[in-house]
Amino acid sequence: MSFSTRSEHQPDTDPATSEAPAADTTAEGEKTAAISTDTDPNTDSDTTDAVGTATAADTDKAEATTEAPTETAADTDTATATETADEEDAEKAAEESVAADKADAEEATAGPGDPGGDDGGDGTADKPPTDEVPGPSRPGWRGWRIRYPLAARIVAWTTTVLAAAFVLAGLLVPTNLDLLTPRAFAHIPLEAVLGAAVLLVLPKWPRLVAAALGGLTIGALAILNMLDMGFKQYLGRGFNIVLDWPLFADAESFLQDSVGRTGAILTAIAAVVAVVLVLVLMTLAVIRLSNLMARNTAVSTRTTLVLGTAWITCTALGLQVAGEPVASKSTVSEAKDRVERVDQTLKDEAVFAKETKKDNFAALPGDQLLTGLRGKDMMFTFIESYGRSAIEDPIMAPGVDATLTSATAKLKKAGWGSESGWLTSATYGAGSWLGHSTFMSGLWISNQQRYRTVMASDHMPLTDAFRRTGAWETVGVMPGVQKGWPEGKYYGLDRIYDSHKLGYKGPKFSWSTMPDQYTLKAFERLEHGKKHAKPLMSFLILTSSHNPWAPIPKTIPDSQVGDGSVYDGIEKAAKRPTDVWKQTDQVRAEYGKSIQYSVTSLIDYVIKYGNKNTVLVFLGDHQPIAKVSGNHASRDVPVAIVAHDPKVLDKIADWHWTDGLQPAHDAPVWKMSSFRDRFLTAYGSQPTAP
Repeated sequence: MSFSTRSEHQPDTDPATSEAPAADTTAEGEKTAAISTDTDPNTDSDTTDAVGTATAADTDKAEATTEAPTETAADTDTATATETADEEDAEKAAEESVAADKADAEEATAGPGDPGGDDGGDGTADKPPTDEVPGPSRPGWRGWRIRYPLAARIVAWTTTVLAAAFVLAGLLVPTNLDLLTPRAFAHIPLEAVLGAAVLLVLPKWPRLVAAALGGLTIGALAILNMLDMGFKQYLGRGFNIVLDWPLFADAESFLQDSVGRTGAILTAIAAVVAVVLVLVLMTLAVIRLSNLMARNTAVSTRTTLVLGTAWITCTALGLQVAGEPVASKSTVSEAKDRVERVDQTLKDEAVFAKETKKDNFAALPGDQLLTGLRGKDMMFTFIESYGRSAIEDPIMAPGVDATLTSATAKLKKAGWGSESGWLTSATYGAGSWLGHSTFMSGLWISNQQRYRTVMASDHMPLTDAFRRTGAWETVGVMPGVQKGWPEGKYYGLDRIYDSHKLGYKGPKFSWSTMPDQYTLKAFERLEHGKKHAKPLMSFLILTSSHNPWAPIPKTIPDSQVGDGSVYDGIEKAAKRPTDVWKQTDQVRAEYGKSIQYSVTSLIDYVIKYGNKNTVLVFLGDHQPIAKVSGNHASRDVPVAIVAHDPKVLDKIADWHWTDGLQPAHDAPVWKMSSFRDRFLTAYGSQPTAP
């Protein structure tokens, strides 16, 4: 009904009575206007107009009531109902406006260009992010992104940049420590371009799975590359994923002896945590980058095309940075190389098993073996880590060379002669047992698989050749053996003295269980100084020059050696590994001192306790690690034969070795595996036809 119709039919009323409805109507109009005013400016215009219209109508209605005091009660009720409906519509519109503002705030914080967005990369959002967020803060721990949008964007972009850098580093990390420089990462990795192309064409869930698998693969390959660094530094070769896992147990044992049990446990825990972190973080990094690409498909596609074109161009033009190609495919090449090495390793086992069955001396009867050494007391002695670098490195050589020159002079004065040359070891930096077995067996034992194979074979080692003659008793002195040593059976040793059977009561010197001087003194007491029905053939391992070359024992008078307890004070006063390893030159200097100590202990023993029938063959098992020997050092070790009887040295005249204990730089160099056959032949053993 119109207001004009209502006015025409109003009955007369008392003015006092008409004022109350007018006041009520005015209050209702103000309330509705207040609701409309509180609504956000972004509220839909139609809703605002509706609220405004209702308010205007209420005002007109109030004026009409005042001017026409004769309005009926029925008309008043109708107006009130209309006002209430308009009120509810206005409140509903206001609530919808607030909800819309909340949604806009969340979308602004994690918009399409935000690398930290959580939309899963569906690419549906297209609004740019804003710094000002209207509406109340979102509850929960993630509400900070709404409260601090600028900080959220900074964190998101920083995290994305770090993720990209981490993936790039994983793809380009080198396998050699001396190549780990900033220029190693100045390349365009082909794997990144191809990976981005694949992720761009995949739908959401297959993309996430591919990203996760890709991240795990990159992380695993990066870890293997870092293992290569360590193995090349210590063993002069890369990590063999088939054979080298047992070496970690030896590394843990070495750490216990060097830094204590607690230090070894903490180091092992840190290593495991580092591996897990690399795998997890690399996976999360690739997933994050894949989500970013999915949210920005157009930009990501253009970037991938540009990088792919740049890679092809750099490859075609042969562009380089500091001698290295800008276009890199190192990860693919290294993965291929690892697969080939695994295949080669598996094939090598069968090939080497056949080699162990070929032995031109095994069929000889005992009375035809080593006829030129009958009646001689033989000593085969290894000096730990005694390598060519000890004699030729500018830092270590002066002291070691002076020791060798002095020892040669003392031997000559006492009526001894000596000849020396070079052997190329099958191992480097560590793995002494590989050097021992290569020298004794005449086979190239360059890995743990070959070592296990030869130890289980019937291939005759040099030590067993003496036993087969029936003319010698065979003894092993192994101060470095602290557990069971079944290899003694292969070597044909009648008696074995490990670290527990030598009677030592003194302290350990890092990894070395006892000083070399004590080891030799114990050998004299337990075996060499006793009367025997037959000469002795002794296999000795001296360990005082073992890594980490601190603390180092000192030479003391033989009369003071006793049970070794005298070394307590010497060990406490000596340098610690943590002191020595701060500088490379200091490590090299201490290594040189350890070699001097071992050589001095051995030559002093021979001069004092040897006789006219004593023959000493001593050599190094391998070079020291690259930190000491250098990154490009050879695998050569010195070898010498010392004898009181000149006829012993006459038999090797055609070897053309150097007179004295210090081999000349150009002295003959043989593979260590060739020594056994040369030695057997020189001293009366004639090989049978193959």
